[in-house]
This record gives sequence, structure tokens and C-alpha cells, in this order.
Amino acid sequence: MTRLAEIHLDISEAKPSLNFYVDRLGMRLMAVEQLPGGEDTLYTLSFKTGACLKLRRRDKKEQRLQGYQPRAEDVYWKIGITVLDVDLAWKRLKASGIQVSDPQQFFDIGYLCHLDDPDGYCIELLQHKFKSNFKPRLPEESEPLGSRPNLGQVSLDVSSIENSLAFYRDQIGLNLLSHQPVPDRSFSLWFLGQEDLQPPSDAVEAIENREWLWALPETTLELRAFDNPQPLRRPHPPLSELGFRGIGFSRAGAVPNRLQDPDGVELWLS
Repeated sequence: MTRLAEIHLDISEAKPSLNFYVDRLGMRLMAVEQLPGGEDTLYTLSFKTGACLKLRRRDKKEQRLQGYQPRAEDVYWKIGITVLDVDLAWKRLKASGIQVSDPQQFFDIGYLCHLDDPDGYCIELLQHKFKSNFKPRLPEESEPLGSRPNLGQVSLDVSSIENSLAFYRDQIGLNLLSHQPVPDRSFSLWFLGQEDLQPPSDAVEAIENREWLWALPETTLELRAFDNPQPLRRPHPPLSELGFRGIGFSRAGAVPNRLQDPDGVELWLS
């Protein structure tokens, strides 16, 4: 069984990133390690469920960089954090001084809002239930967002959904869980996860699979495919830039390996 286990991002400074992810979002700092060569420090964070977020900071002062600059042609898009109550999370983030968009029901996809981390990486907060199906609960005061969050998705743009599905489903061993067309925005969303996950409906476009997906305690891979895809920038930022470094998968009995997907995303398999 293959599961998505790690997401790797560069950061410019440790303190603001750790304050944001730990104090504002409720992640736990699991490990701090000096990478070989002594030039980088890797911070591993996680919620109680889902994949780990690995943040890499360069220790040489002359190499420290300012902010991630997202581009329309980037392969990397965002991470999604799922919560029981988006409105409550939104209120708490706003009260702490963080800029966050107003929550909205995005078509028949989900109830959500967006914010950026201190380096400019996009984060989507996604509610387990659609706005019309939501029933308020008492907040969990130990959680900064008011309910227990999960790192629900890492989202990538793809140049060919056929090639990407063949790679992640047939070679990596993920299961296609949901296909969500968004014709008004000229793209479709495809979600893949570990093989033992079984959606309520066998029809991958079924609406009932979506709320089930947002409540999963696992991290899924979200692929966005535009109707008229444009060439994508290779996801390997030079040493002069911050950026997305890749994703890691765990598989029982796997020989550690490094791969690249059809769009050049680096993968660690262990």
C-alpha cells in the first residue's frame, strides 16, 4: 500500500514559519535535522494525521532568500488543510492578524477559503461538509483553528492528465478517488490516495464522494488539469530561489528510490 507521506518546501526564515504552522495552524514540530554538508536545516511538522510537511531553510546567510514567488506556469499549486468549521478557523486567523479570504461555497466542490504562509505559499482551508450540510459543533479549544485539522491535499498542476494518471495510479500505486470537473473555470480536479480507501460511490464524479474525501484523515494528491493546458515550468528552483522541492511516498517493503513524474516533480519513495 502506497501513501503520500511528505511534502517538501523551502523557507526563508525558520521563526516566522514555525510560529505560523505551529501556533496559528496547530501543527507539531516533530524533528529538526542538519542536512549533510551543514548548509541546510530541515524542520519536520505534522498534524496528528496525514502527511508531514518538511520545511528546508538554508543556514548560510548569503543564501537566505526572501519569499516564494508563485507563477501561473508553476507545477506546484497549494496545500489543503481540512477542518470541521471553516468559519471558525477564518475568525481565529483574522483575529490573530493573518490575511485570509472570505469563505465561500465553491460550486459543488467544497466550502473553503485561502491564505498564504509567511513565504507566500498558498494554503486552502476546506470544510468537511458543504455549507448547506454543515451543523455547528462546540469548538476544540486546544486547537488554534477551533477543530482538529488534517493536511488534506497537496495540489499540482499537470500538463497531461492521461500521463499523470498513468504514472501515479499505475506506477506509484495510488487509487483514483474522485474526479471533479469545474467547467466554469475550464479545469478538472483529480484526487488520488492510498489503495485501501473506498469512496461511498464507485462513480468517481459522484458528489457524495466529495464530503467523504474532505473528512479523510489521510493526505491525498490533487491534480488540476486545464482544458487547454499551457507549458509548465520545471519544478526545480535554482539555488537563488525558494520553491517546491517534491513529495515523498511510503510503501511497505519498498526499496528507497528517487523518481520524477511526467512534469518533473521529484518523488521520494521509501
